[in-house]
Amino acid sequence: MKASLPPLAATAACLLLATTQAANLTVFQPDVSFVPTPLPPPGPAANFEQIIEQFTTLGRTTVWRSVKNITLAGDTGEPEGMVVLDEQRYITARGDWTAPTVSYNGSIINGTDRTPGAGYAHLEIYDAQGRRVVDATLTEPNDIEYHIGGIDYDGHYIWATLAQYRPNTTATIVRVDPTTLESTPLIHYADHLGGIVHDIQRNRLATLNWGARNTSIWNLGAVNSAAYPAFSTPLAVVANPTFFIDYQDCKFLGHSKHYDYRAVMVCSGVATLAVNVTVGGLALVDVETMVPLYEVPVMMKSGLGAVMTQNPFDIAWNSADETMRVYFLPDQHNSTVYIYEPVRESPYQY
Repeated sequence: MKASLPPLAATAACLLLATTQAANLTVFQPDVSFVPTPLPPPGPAANFEQIIEQFTTLGRTTVWRSVKNITLAGDTGEPEGMVVLDEQRYITARGDWTAPTVSYNGSIINGTDRTPGAGYAHLEIYDAQGRRVVDATLTEPNDIEYHIGGIDYDGHYIWATLAQYRPNTTATIVRVDPTTLESTPLIHYADHLGGIVHDIQRNRLATLNWGARNTSIWNLGAVNSAAYPAFSTPLAVVANPTFFIDYQDCKFLGHSKHYDYRAVMVCSGVATLAVNVTVGGLALVDVETMVPLYEVPVMMKSGLGAVMTQNPFDIAWNSADETMRVYFLPDQHNSTVYIYEPVRESPYQY
């Protein structure tokens, strides 16, 4: 039986129920469910205190053990977000382009640097062996808000952003029922949005803009949302004070006693420092201030040469081994889920 949903203001609830949209589905395994039933708890939030306690022991010399690799079937496009459900289902987010963006050649027009392009957004679900279960398109072809960013799962819904593929433009926040892949547009915003997390305890969303240079906080229990597709105003906009990495995909952990019960998320990302010099990393971040609480470099690379934290990831607690487990999906088109666990600090110090 599915757990009860967090409360929403009556006006917001009516808005959500009235605008639910059926996905365009391509089903590859008609005899299996899209996701496990009943829905499992979110891996990051289910044992967040254990994850945070171990995360704060990681360092530059941490040794990471490869647990296994799962090659995903078909052309995976450019994955932007991932949710892992008990290692039974791997949900990935990607955009498809029907018309590419075109650079303004260094010029800025109406606050942005390129044309909008066009395309449509996907959520795809794979089974434990990497076989496709279903491919859902969440937008119509040629939509300009086709770039789906990092995704989060709260035990009830998948939360995502559909944005123009350029900075300083527009985006729509949606929630998706993982059992049907029906989506509900919730909030329309006058900026690009990428990563998203849902604080189910406070009924708030945090969304990251282009390059994760700031976060917008949304109170789902307050009447701060205009009727879609009018633009809405967030509760707050907070600048990101760190330039260690640009966060690509984030997951909500919880209100941790380790950090005086502040809301904490874990983020994965990269930063290009020079030609052919890209660093990757993971970070614990205060959701409402964007202050990094603990950062660690992650420099493993995929078999195709991509930095492991290039775009999607997820994290969970492996109770059998009493350790956290991290899932990476760095490659485009021909993608493999790389599963790692931290083992120990290397005896070789820098």
